[in-house]
Amino acid sequence: MGRDSREGYIPNSPYHTYLYNMMKKIITAGSFILACCFQNLQAQTAAEMHANGKAFMLKGDYSNAVLVLTKSVLENPNDIEVQKDLAQSLYFQGNYDRALNVIKPVMDNPNADDQVFLIAGNIYKQTGDPDGEKEVYKKALKRFPNNGMLYNMLGELQFKQKNFDAIKNWEKGIELDPAYSRNYFNAARYYFFTKDDKVWSLIYGEIFVNIEPKSAKTQEMKQILLEGYKKLFSATDLEKENKERSDFAKAFLSVMNKESAGARAGITPESLAAIRNKFITDWFAVPGRPAYHLFDMLKQLQHEGMLDTYNQWLFGAAAGPAAYDAWIKAHPKEVNAFEDFQKNRVFTMPPGQYYK
Repeated sequence: MGRDSREGYIPNSPYHTYLYNMMKKIITAGSFILACCFQNLQAQTAAEMHANGKAFMLKGDYSNAVLVLTKSVLENPNDIEVQKDLAQSLYFQGNYDRALNVIKPVMDNPNADDQVFLIAGNIYKQTGDPDGEKEVYKKALKRFPNNGMLYNMLGELQFKQKNFDAIKNWEKGIELDPAYSRNYFNAARYYFFTKDDKVWSLIYGEIFVNIEPKSAKTQEMKQILLEGYKKLFSATDLEKENKERSDFAKAFLSVMNKESAGARAGITPESLAAIRNKFITDWFAVPGRPAYHLFDMLKQLQHEGMLDTYNQWLFGAAAGPAAYDAWIKAHPKEVNAFEDFQKNRVFTMPPGQYYK
């Protein structure tokens, strides 16, 4: 009674109940594993989709980049990196309205980085909307108050509008983010062309060429430096240039004034090398000078016998390419040593050395 016709099968036995429960657990666990695998597969597919879209963007195939990244955004609506790449691709494609529609909501995301705002600013710039661009940078600086890139972009926008408050933003960028190079470039040009500043156009310009020794803007800055030293020593008395200057700038002019006799025969790479050698010696002869990384580097070069070669690198081509090439051929050992020095160092200004 109660035995099934199938041999050995007892439906209500404890053994059957045990097997049934075990099978139920196995099926439940298997379903969970399959769900996890499916989710992982989705995630991998979305990551691959993003990578493919980015690859199209980097190759300049913006149509395919937009196609793939649009689908990737639908799969990952909260992924900021995907949204940035889509907005960037649309920007490169020239589809500025849609690019703005993608990037504007991202700016409100608390996890948005500074690149989000840079992309948005560039889009507004291309659409000819300076007010929109300005609002982007101001909003970004509230989020990233120490970001030199953002101060630079706001300064460039203001200068383009003939708003000379631009220099305040470049100076703020130098003070708060001294490792970022472009504020030095713009401030040096501003002081050289607009204010005829005989200190900071030289100091900021030299810092820039050391941070970016191989950039497209470096040759322009080297020319400004050469002409800036001509302006400096054209002054009848550098001590009179000290009015309303910081103590650091006054000290710079005072030491340079001692070396002004070296400029009587004109400003050349050779005369500048002699003047600047004496400047470094005199600068560090006075105890208690404020720390300044640029001058520390010049002292190191002087100590290692490379300061003359450095000065040729800084001023030679600007003074005369043919003469500089001849100098290089005549000094191969010195040039090779300096090139090795350049390869093995990264110049950056540290925080806390702002004296403007």
